[in-house]
Amino acid sequence: MRFVDRTAAGKRLAEELERMDLDDPVVLGLPRGGIPVAYEVARALGAPLDVIAVRKLGVPYQPELGFGAIGEDGVRIMNDDVLRAARVGPRERAAVERDARQALELRLRRYRGDRPPVGLLGRTAVIVDDGMATGSTAFAACRVARARGAARVVLAVPLAPADALAWLGQEADAVVCLSSPEYFGSVGQWYVDFAQTSDDEVAALLTRGANSGPGMGMGTGPGMGIGTSMGAGTGTGTDTGTGSAPGPGAAGHPAGDPEVVIGAGRTSLPGSLVVPDGAPGIVAFAHGSGSSRHSPRNQAVASALNRAGFGTLLFDLLTPDEEQDRTNVFDIGLLAERLTLAVLWLRRERALPVGCFGASTGAAAALMSAAEPHTDIAAVVSRGGRPDLAAGRLAEVRAPTLLIVGGADIEVLRLNRQAAGRLRGEHQVAIVPGATHLFEEPGALEAVAHLATGWFTQHMTPHGAAAMSGPGRPH
Repeated sequence: MRFVDRTAAGKRLAEELERMDLDDPVVLGLPRGGIPVAYEVARALGAPLDVIAVRKLGVPYQPELGFGAIGEDGVRIMNDDVLRAARVGPRERAAVERDARQALELRLRRYRGDRPPVGLLGRTAVIVDDGMATGSTAFAACRVARARGAARVVLAVPLAPADALAWLGQEADAVVCLSSPEYFGSVGQWYVDFAQTSDDEVAALLTRGANSGPGMGMGTGPGMGIGTSMGAGTGTGTDTGTGSAPGPGAAGHPAGDPEVVIGAGRTSLPGSLVVPDGAPGIVAFAHGSGSSRHSPRNQAVASALNRAGFGTLLFDLLTPDEEQDRTNVFDIGLLAERLTLAVLWLRRERALPVGCFGASTGAAAALMSAAEPHTDIAAVVSRGGRPDLAAGRLAEVRAPTLLIVGGADIEVLRLNRQAAGRLRGEHQVAIVPGATHLFEEPGALEAVAHLATGWFTQHMTPHGAAAMSGPGRPH
């Protein structure tokens, strides 16, 4: 199922929600892209529209790994296992929460103006987003809504991967999803128009929704008692807001069965392998702590590499049971071992050069794997990585290495520069101006994808190798 834009997706989602018996609903959109979808849902249900904003609390120097989340009214959710494993002390925790709460309150003031939040006590909270990749934000939003007194929590999205839906079904009372593609990729690829929603647009829609009030839509239909709605979505007409999903041969989505299972000793690790015809090589992704193969940032980079003709492998470095023990998340040796097994598996399956793209702790795993002589990794790219965690093996890395760091990620930039001084092979430090650790700023992730594509093209294609003029120098 493919949607024309967020408005069309919201109208289609509203049709499913109208069939449910929703008692006194309040529609809550996740900013920013979820607000246009939520607006259409609120109109159809004749329900008040509001925003629900949550803020992840990230481990210092490793903010991709969340140790909790905060919401309005002083709501705080903590993961004690992560706090212990990451050794986050009370003072550090308080500092992170203080900064996060200031950012949260600033965002809500910009969106709502002087309006108070809509009360949730005893009501049905319908949480809406434009799609989910990992579901972590939606999960926190469900908990925040419940903590604010919602009697029932319904999560509604146009599309999401099956594993995220299963996980969120443990937190929400009901989950409504129109489409769950087998090869999910990123949320944006399932929209014809996925233009970024601005803060001004969010504020305008919320004002319009607040002024419309009850009765602005068609009302609710008879309840069907369904908990999850999964549409097949095989039509092609765009007038309804849906169309056929991009086929395996579409640009950026090459032919081939993407779902694979990688043997790692007694363990089996699921992954997604995409290899375009004539690919010069394959890039294996090592995600960071607290993430998975569904990381939207890594998927965005993988899509860019696919469009450039490269194959990509995104896979989980740990099983779900292993992830429960948070010490495994920080076990760089274990992660590197799993990545090495995946690299060797790729060589057996495809007989193509293999490069590695690592984020956060995954970058340390990629460098440790590249230090093993039998892996023969062609090139390494790190995004906001922690190469310092592989300090003991950096001098053994011979693969050309690009360390991409956000200019505003001061501490991680310092660590990357120190690590670069230990590398003996070709390497560069590339700085994305103004970017923070997660590269969430407009254009920042696109810059990462451009830099990564250029590096792998230079070192993994005959044309790129011929064009090389000499070893790179760190900035």
